[in-house]
Amino acid sequence: MDGILPLWKPMGLTSHDCVFKIRKMLRTKKVGHTGTLDPDVEGVLPICLGKATKIAEYITDAGKVYEGEVTLGFSTTTEDASGDVVESNKVDRNISIEEIKTVLQSLTGEIEQTPPMYSAVKVNGKRLYEYARAGILVDRPSRKVNIYDLTLFNESISAKDGLVSFAFRVHCSKGTYIRTLSVMIGEKLGFPAHMSKLTRVASADFTVNDCVTFDTLERIIEEGKLADIIYPLEKGISHLPIYQLDDNLALKVKNGAVLTKPKTWPEGEVVMTYHDMALAIYQAHPEKENVIKPVKVLRNENI
Repeated sequence: MDGILPLWKPMGLTSHDCVFKIRKMLRTKKVGHTGTLDPDVEGVLPICLGKATKIAEYITDAGKVYEGEVTLGFSTTTEDASGDVVESNKVDRNISIEEIKTVLQSLTGEIEQTPPMYSAVKVNGKRLYEYARAGILVDRPSRKVNIYDLTLFNESISAKDGLVSFAFRVHCSKGTYIRTLSVMIGEKLGFPAHMSKLTRVASADFTVNDCVTFDTLERIIEEGKLADIIYPLEKGISHLPIYQLDDNLALKVKNGAVLTKPKTWPEGEVVMTYHDMALAIYQAHPEKENVIKPVKVLRNENI
């Protein structure tokens, strides 16, 4: 069983919980997810099966799209609605749509973020959330992430009892903390803030429309139609450049051979394809000029 199962992760489960559940449902061990989603977040979670686990990191590294909500008026320990209140400051002025749009535009591009204390980032061998639960504050390494697009969603603002909320849509790189982005939006508007809602609506080339729920998956398995919802591993690396192979090169590539660099070789990592089947991922040799080498061999069976 090789391929990608686009799962709609429900609230209440971790990404690891989903992998464990699918292993039992499909009675297979080679299962992996493609990017952690917090338990209180639902959304697109591509699950890799069999040989497709080899390309899980490429889906994880590809961009994600989220739809979320920022609430101004108080911040929390976890930077989302589940945490304890850290700072409270009621919104005492009108905040316009134009002002919000200006702030969102200012956070588009490459930005620097400090991971929240309640996160899985490791410092000195321990997860930050382990320090947080023990009440220990540690220095956290900042990281640069890319915000490709950040827009106001629905163009409406909700104001009640000194709290102001509005929805946003963001297309961002791997490693972006949307909780922290929500706090940054609040800071630029002059108020403590937190992320009050979040849904992942796309991961790499997988969207809401591709996904199945656990209930649907269970029914499909009972009907013996699992193959109808499994995507080939090629879809998970469709954002990479492709190099088409002839019969001779295909045999060499599936065996992981080092090859002479073609004249028309794209930059970065390239999918080596034979009759629409991805055999391997290659890159320019880091030490030898005019040579390419395999990063990963995906298939080495008879072709």
